[in-house]
Amino acid sequence: MDHTQLPIHAAETQAGGHYVVAMPNGEDSRLTWRHLGEGVIEADHTFVPVPYRAQGIAEALVERLVADARAAGRTIVPRCWFVADEFKRHHPDWDDVLAR
Repeated sequence: MDHTQLPIHAAETQAGGHYVVAMPNGEDSRLTWRHLGEGVIEADHTFVPVPYRAQGIAEALVERLVADARAAGRTIVPRCWFVADEFKRHHPDWDDVLAR
C-alpha cells in the first residue's frame, strides 16, 4: 500500500480531532488528538488494524498531523508512544512543532 497516496480524512471538534483511513476490510486506521491549550495539541492514540501494520499507514497519519500542525501554527505533545518515536526519528526536522 502506497502510504503517500492514502485518503486521510481529518475532523476537528472543540475537544480535539482525529485522522482516519478507511481500510479495505472495513476497519479504520486512526490517530486521535486533543486540545491542551492555545496552539498546543496532544497526540494521544494511534491504531492500525493488524493486517495493515508495517505498511507505512501510521507514519502517514503522523506526517499529516505534523503538516497540519505546522500549517496552523500549533505544537504537538506526543503522548502516544508511536508518535513520540516518530518525533525522535525525525529529529531535528520536526522540532518546530514539538511542544516544549
